[in-house]
Amino acid sequence: MRIIMWATAVVFVALIALLIIFKPAEKPVELNYDNAPLLGSADAPVKLAEFGDFKCPACQYFTLNVMPEIQEKYIDTGKVSLSFFNYTIISADSNTAALAAQSVYHQSNEEFWKYYEALYRNQPDESLAWATTDYLVDLAKSLELDIDYDKLRSDIENKTYQDEIDEQNKLARSEQFPGTPAVLVNGERLDDSVSLDPKKFLERIEKAVADAEKESAENA
Repeated sequence: MRIIMWATAVVFVALIALLIIFKPAEKPVELNYDNAPLLGSADAPVKLAEFGDFKCPACQYFTLNVMPEIQEKYIDTGKVSLSFFNYTIISADSNTAALAAQSVYHQSNEEFWKYYEALYRNQPDESLAWATTDYLVDLAKSLELDIDYDKLRSDIENKTYQDEIDEQNKLARSEQFPGTPAVLVNGERLDDSVSLDPKKFLERIEKAVADAEKESAENA
């Protein structure tokens, strides 16, 4: 009986090991980069994506503490691009903030990124329902964004771009993103221990850039 039990255990462990070894690699998430705010060159070989919530403190940390070095070294030099997608999970006014950001984006991609940073930099406590229409329009005015403020207000109140936000939320849920920010490199989602650690994240981006440059050289 003991021999049978041990043999069964060995077979079970072996099967688990085989499942791990031969488990198919997860496919990169397919993202529609063409219809999302873009920071950097559309031709950048490394495509970085953030699924974020403007009320999320961790998203604020990512934007203000992790991304600046990446932007200076890799986005501004054309090697990496950043695209933003909404994943509104904090509270109801997360959606209001997303509506405002989508409105700004559809008026000007360049102005969107100024608004994006300001939303995070001026982010109040997440427990407060701060993302009101007045607050969001006033913030755009304080930045002197080159957009139509009346259209911004109308787009928020009429939920002009709600379908886009819903579609982005649906994708995030279907991929079972556990929270925000969900950060992807060329469609591969990173663990929070990497994306929210400036040193580890920089190393991951450096590797992605090096791999892209190597592939380009091999195909030349």
